[in-house]
Amino acid sequence: MRKEERVERVLNVIDEMFPDAKCELKHKNPWQLLIAVMMSAQTTDKSVNAITEHLFQKYQSVDDFANADLKEWENDIRKIGLYRNKAKNIILACRMLLEKYNGVMPSDINELTKIPGVGRKTANVVRSHIFNLPSIVVDTHVKRISKKVGFTESDDPVKIEFELMEIFPKEHWIRYNTQVIAHGRKICKARKPECEACCLRDYCDEYLSM
Repeated sequence: MRKEERVERVLNVIDEMFPDAKCELKHKNPWQLLIAVMMSAQTTDKSVNAITEHLFQKYQSVDDFANADLKEWENDIRKIGLYRNKAKNIILACRMLLEKYNGVMPSDINELTKIPGVGRKTANVVRSHIFNLPSIVVDTHVKRISKKVGFTESDDPVKIEFELMEIFPKEHWIRYNTQVIAHGRKICKARKPECEACCLRDYCDEYLSM
């Protein structure tokens, strides 16, 4: 099967299976999403949502986070992984939002990635779900499943991002991530994939080689 045909078929399948997939990090504005995504590294969205439910009541503005006491802030998010580094970066990020961008979230990826603790993945989540700008988010699910279906052979998230941008129609860029996350959590689990129940098994090199 030609790669172009495989891409079209896989995208059609996940469109059918996950038509309503969306970002599961709870947020009400751009800076809340930025903070939630920064907190989500190596942590489940469910764990982040459990913390931000109370956190966004305690800290109600960018200013509140920028002026937060680091030790108190660390204690607020102690239950999630890498909490010390995340607490430091989030405070620095909010300070930069105020000082460099007057509290307004930039949409340009080069500006977003200047913010402490913000890489391309985080920047692309913000661009996708706040500004509706076509962007491909490469997280662990996207990397793992994209490799399985033959879209990439790389382990480098940035390289994968640009490879997928080349082969996907732009209208799929935003929803591909949320659909693949949904598939990865429900069926194609990292530790124990449910291959027999997988809608993508006919396109999965790993399954076909078993």
